[in-house]
Amino acid sequence: MSPSFGRGAMTNSWSDLQNAEVFLIAGSNCAENHPIAMRWINRAKEKGAKIIVVDPRFTRTASKADLFAQIRPGTDIAYLGAIINYIIENKLYDQNYVLNYTNALLKVSKDYKLEEGLFSGYDAKTRKYGVASWGYQLGPDNKPLKAENLDDQDSVFARLKTHYSRYTFETAEKITGIPAAKIKEIAETFSKGKPGTILYALGMTQHTTGVQGIRAYAVIQLLLGNIGKAGGGINALRGEPNVQGSTDMANLFNNLPGYLPHPISTDKSIRDYLVRNGSVQEKPLVALLKAWFGEHATKENDYEFGYLPKNNPSTNATMVKLFELMQKGQFKLLFNVGSNSLVSIPNRQLVRSALTKLDMLVVSDLYEIETAQFWREPGVKSSDIKTEVIMFPAAFVYEKDGTLTNSSRWIQWKDAALKPLGEAKPDLDLLDHLFKKIRALYSGSIEAKDAPILKARWDYGEVPSALKVLQELNGYDETTGKLTPTLADYLKAPVGAVSTGCWIYAGVTGNGNLAARRKNADTTGLGLYKDWSFAWPGNIRILYNRASCDEKGLPVDDKRKLIWWDSVSNAWTGNDGPDVVDKTKGPDTPEGKQSFRMNPEGVGRLFAANYMSGMPTTPPTDGLPVIGVRPAGLCVDGPLPEFYEPTESPTSNILHPKISVSPVALVLSSSPEIQKLGKPEEFPHVLTTYGVVEHFCAGGITRNIPWLNEIMPEPFAEFSKNLAKKIGVKEGDMVEVSSARGKITVRALVTDRLQTYKVNGKDTETIGMPWSWGFASLSPGPSTNELTIAALDPGAGTPEYKVCLVNIRRA
Repeated sequence: MSPSFGRGAMTNSWSDLQNAEVFLIAGSNCAENHPIAMRWINRAKEKGAKIIVVDPRFTRTASKADLFAQIRPGTDIAYLGAIINYIIENKLYDQNYVLNYTNALLKVSKDYKLEEGLFSGYDAKTRKYGVASWGYQLGPDNKPLKAENLDDQDSVFARLKTHYSRYTFETAEKITGIPAAKIKEIAETFSKGKPGTILYALGMTQHTTGVQGIRAYAVIQLLLGNIGKAGGGINALRGEPNVQGSTDMANLFNNLPGYLPHPISTDKSIRDYLVRNGSVQEKPLVALLKAWFGEHATKENDYEFGYLPKNNPSTNATMVKLFELMQKGQFKLLFNVGSNSLVSIPNRQLVRSALTKLDMLVVSDLYEIETAQFWREPGVKSSDIKTEVIMFPAAFVYEKDGTLTNSSRWIQWKDAALKPLGEAKPDLDLLDHLFKKIRALYSGSIEAKDAPILKARWDYGEVPSALKVLQELNGYDETTGKLTPTLADYLKAPVGAVSTGCWIYAGVTGNGNLAARRKNADTTGLGLYKDWSFAWPGNIRILYNRASCDEKGLPVDDKRKLIWWDSVSNAWTGNDGPDVVDKTKGPDTPEGKQSFRMNPEGVGRLFAANYMSGMPTTPPTDGLPVIGVRPAGLCVDGPLPEFYEPTESPTSNILHPKISVSPVALVLSSSPEIQKLGKPEEFPHVLTTYGVVEHFCAGGITRNIPWLNEIMPEPFAEFSKNLAKKIGVKEGDMVEVSSARGKITVRALVTDRLQTYKVNGKDTETIGMPWSWGFASLSPGPSTNELTIAALDPGAGTPEYKVCLVNIRRA
């Protein structure tokens, strides 16, 4: 979503779902995995909203649908591309929105092309794209040239139209297994709903084309004018109550907190960093360095930029890649906090092998999870393992203060309800104690490598306070020592005058702990709940809400008014916080026209172009590299979503057979003895994985709760009655499921929830398996990730958990 809209977060909120008139739920089983979301969906349904569900299985969510389609896992872009084609060909798009709030009229570089599945700029040796040809045609002012109308063949819209003209309903049927008539019905139903919203979760992200699948959602919603509006948007349903918070704090290796790009090895100074990332990143980066190093970070020493570790961009150090490097002996210590990697990482043979190469493994968790006792796994010869394992007993979620940031970007404070048992400690206490001990060991050192530890600003109290951490994230006026009141105050301050540990959280504690607010009144009737907790940025509840108004600043939907331009007070105002560049700049100003202010073009991006705003028209006289203002977010695998088969597929790609799978997908290759690829001749069926309502993620907690084990005691393989008849298996029999990487034995669940479907005219079967089991806990069971493949999306690094090839037989 970031390359499309400028931010990667869910655009609307849980409670806003009640405002939708049509839902496309594809890649999410929210009735089981996000029941709070389903509550608001049901409210909308009671008011007449239509629900469309696309899923490999007929789930509990599907049971609530007005329209359901079973899809072959990993083929979403094919049917979504057909919907885009249908919208364009039948002129179902919102023309005013497309013309004013998207880059549809901007002219694409004449060097850009797509041929036989390869975008321009592909390097076969590195298996990466150069993105120079993915830009715009620029004028003398270095701004994109604008076409006079949508028919101009150089315009983004014309390129989009040509690109998706290949995606017919019939082609999509051959790829996905969804009948052409049903895809058309989905397209018609969703296009009629105003507003319509799209919900997805791991069912869309866990593919080698996951980012591009979400981009396809963005293209549809921009065409229909559904972004920035109540009841619209694209809503990413996070799988845990603080996943949004963890990504805000730079859970991903290529981010710093607040989604700042992480420095790379060629960034020797802040100036080098800004050449790559734009001057817009200077203030938040310096504010972050001031938060971390306080008075030691000065303009004279480049705000201690040299203290930040630098990434090697060629390493692409995703979670799976880390275990690959670990397996090759690069790491001596792994600090494993709240992750049961031996159950959750795909192709778990890699994790099993990697952990044996460590000198020390430290695990912080509630229970002795599988990762903590990998050396006890059946079949492992523990006498050959030299890894020392240390267990830190962690406090449970109800035993610690702090905040949880949910999918809606609501930062919600909670107090500890209980004291931890025994020697268990909250994460903050544990890390605070550890850091203070380490700093004491380095005390007196004059070596440069130790300076970041000794000079770090670390003042959370004798007994560390979670509130003090939140206040650090909010930020301070470094000249007065007072908390920064609002995001606007942070933005107005000079560079170096403010600190913030995460700039998007500015304002959360500026006027008291706003994350602790619990007023549930909603006078708007739109489910905004502005006095319940605090939403980043600036308590805006629906992102990009400038697009809910017309060119004059008036709401286009009288029933769902979010913001508007008040010509009397000469300011943007409304029911929600205005997501605008400047509240005092009217709709007739360049700033007031920007509906997507985080994008360099100021509009939503149908075509994810390579572009930096604010480039000077004449080169600087000092000979130094030019610094622009704001770069565009890019997709490393193409500026438009294109369909590619999964890494393991039962068929070839009928759109471009020579380039069947993504040419830039990351497939673990340095350990061929571990990462083996299966062929459909030996493994003819498609495996997809999912969670069950009774067990949470890798099951480290829930498999130690007896009553949950009683109602969901073991893993299983779910498949059609046709397949059961073919292999001579009935309900409850034990079956062996195998892939090129391993095999496991589980119980058979023969069901109507999965049906045989046709792909390229051939009968095809999907087998579904939950993944939450391992060899430890009160309820041990075989791990489905023994079968899955460590193939990754090249942009996000997300593994392709949802698709691999398997075979099945009676055990």
